[in-house]
Amino acid sequence: MRVLLVEDDTLLGDGIQKSLGHLGFTVDWLRDGRQAVHALASETYAAVVLDLGLPQLDGLTVLRSARETGLQTPVLILTARDEKSDKLKGFSLGADDYVVKPVDMEELAARLHALIRRSGGHATARLGIGAIEIDPAAHQAWREGQPVELSAREFAILELLMRNAGRVLTRMQLEESLYGWGDSVESNTIEVFIHHLRKKLGADFIRTLRGIGYSVERQA
Repeated sequence: MRVLLVEDDTLLGDGIQKSLGHLGFTVDWLRDGRQAVHALASETYAAVVLDLGLPQLDGLTVLRSARETGLQTPVLILTARDEKSDKLKGFSLGADDYVVKPVDMEELAARLHALIRRSGGHATARLGIGAIEIDPAAHQAWREGQPVELSAREFAILELLMRNAGRVLTRMQLEESLYGWGDSVESNTIEVFIHHLRKKLGADFIRTLRGIGYSVERQA
């Protein structure tokens, strides 16, 4: 899952980006509010981790701007401000969660998973379609109850397809979810991952619509 981190503290931002990366997220990191507004208008993210004390534009202004343009992406405010008034202001402007620094990285990842899950209309932690079941927070997958070993990016593709069951996702959409800014992407990378997933999950689980993209069937 691709998330946007907006944090001006270099040491903290680097630590969060690396920690969330190890926990299965692709993290784009920006250091000021004006950049964040532009990124949210032009890129697609599963969630946003937003500091409040930012240069150029403060976090609350970024949040207000994003919600006024109709952005529905879950936003988790991560800040040192622990006053009740700040929390109420954040929620009133459209924040989905409010966490006071410092925070345990596994807890932050769990909160992000919960926000992403709820925004997609999934009430439970696990996702299941047919014989395939996954636990996004634990990064585990099963086929007919048996564990399936998946690489981090194989899992990310599978999770995105299952969260969007019934929809066709283009190769570009899958690449944007997997790779952050500056990452190089080979032209056949997605096809290779899809091939590996079919070998592990069954040839018919992921459908190819030639010239369009990939999908998994929504179960009745």
